[in-house]
Amino acid sequence: MTILIPILGDQLSDDLSSLDGVDPATAQILMMEVHDEATYVRHHVRKITFLFSAMRHHARRLREAGWRVDYVKFDDPDNQGSFSAEVARAVERHDPERIIVTEAGEWRVRAMLEGWADRFACPVEVRADTRFICSHAEFEAWAKDRKSLRMEFFYREMRRKTGLLMDGDQPEGGQWNYDADNRKPASSDARVPRPLGFAPDAITDDVMALVRQRFGNHVGRLDGFDLAVTVDDARRQQAHFLRYHLPRFGDFQDAMLTGEPFMWHAVLSPYLNCGLLDPLDLCRRVEEQYREGRVPLNAAEGFIRQIIGWREFVRGIYWREGPDYTARNFLNARRDLPDFYWTGETDMHCMAQAIDGTLDHAYAHHIQRLMVTGNYALLIGADPVQVQQWYLEVYADAYEWVEAPNTLGMSQFGDGGLLASKPYASSGAYINRMSDYCRHCRYDVKQRTGPDACPFNALYWDFLARNREKLGNNQRLAMPYRNWDRMDRVTQREIRDHAASYLKVLGGGAASS
Repeated sequence: MTILIPILGDQLSDDLSSLDGVDPATAQILMMEVHDEATYVRHHVRKITFLFSAMRHHARRLREAGWRVDYVKFDDPDNQGSFSAEVARAVERHDPERIIVTEAGEWRVRAMLEGWADRFACPVEVRADTRFICSHAEFEAWAKDRKSLRMEFFYREMRRKTGLLMDGDQPEGGQWNYDADNRKPASSDARVPRPLGFAPDAITDDVMALVRQRFGNHVGRLDGFDLAVTVDDARRQQAHFLRYHLPRFGDFQDAMLTGEPFMWHAVLSPYLNCGLLDPLDLCRRVEEQYREGRVPLNAAEGFIRQIIGWREFVRGIYWREGPDYTARNFLNARRDLPDFYWTGETDMHCMAQAIDGTLDHAYAHHIQRLMVTGNYALLIGADPVQVQQWYLEVYADAYEWVEAPNTLGMSQFGDGGLLASKPYASSGAYINRMSDYCRHCRYDVKQRTGPDACPFNALYWDFLARNREKLGNNQRLAMPYRNWDRMDRVTQREIRDHAASYLKVLGGGAASS
């Protein structure tokens, strides 16, 4: 009897739970490129190319390992365009005894999987995704009865569980977190390493032709596509990061430079989130680099914290808070996201750099996402649902479980402080401190009002003033509000009038209501 095993586009792992204990001789794997998943938002053309090519390469890898793979391409004339419809066709073709599938990574897809048991005349077994360190039950047990959920304390539990960077029952070096050491700006003449690039093979060429033909109205640029689409190439990029990027990653993880979209970042998140790389294995390799004296502790700890701390934490929040989490809008922000988020055509050099790199690479590092594009959206009062959708569209590593908490929660404060203890809002001063962007900008970062003033400056103070009823009691904003209160009424009025004029020209509705 046949066991049907659907494998989804973010499940490209050799050790997937749905394959565990299954004899390849009795299994029929199903992989599907479907319209509904490629278009529920207008995914970046590089993201679609990456995933479709990685899926096709993974199917080949599975076949070479002895599995039977039924692969439905996007342009198959019989393709019905959805997971459930394609599983239905596969059930007719293979008449399985049962279906085994690894749990979905999004509420939307989970609902589909939960409907299969009623739809198909065979049992459906949904298995836990064991590629994560913290199970849903473990996260719920940790979160239960806590007055606030803070990543730092969760992260310490994950360090203890994995043993990473531990010295007995104490953290290596005597402290858990070295973030204070990881906020250095980079010199404009710094020699920044570049990630590896991988020339497209015949499979990827076919996918690129398909994407150009079928997804011409989607965001992004496909020329120069060079992402890894195989396990072997993803591991090559992993090794390259460990050798050339990791040693200085800690010091400069928050730095930004003109013409350097990657800095010392790993650029491994697309491969981690679709399954080509194993997160825990990567963290153990990072720890090994530290133990062997090749990288400093602040670099190793800072990277490991992003994976076993932040990545696992936001997944726990996403599933714990339920499917309505993505609709939250604590600040009642209603403005439409400006059109230049899809073109990069703006005089703000920082925004142009972050967006242009995003359009070129389907990638931006976390400070560009949080403190440039995210910060600007927060300051203008952009609708967090639209902001969240944009991030889901444009980044190759974006899946709702990781993107929604990071965007709606941390970046836009849409959950009212569940994820972050304060809004990540700043004036142009932060961007000027951490980058060389302001030196190349037509706006003056030191001016708050006037035609040459950096828009971030007046927008920052206006954001605080108009949201004071909801944010005024936040202890982490006490100093900014004191600084605002020290300004005389005329200065305050000038700043708010300048912000109002800017927002009127920007259009897109009210900042908040």
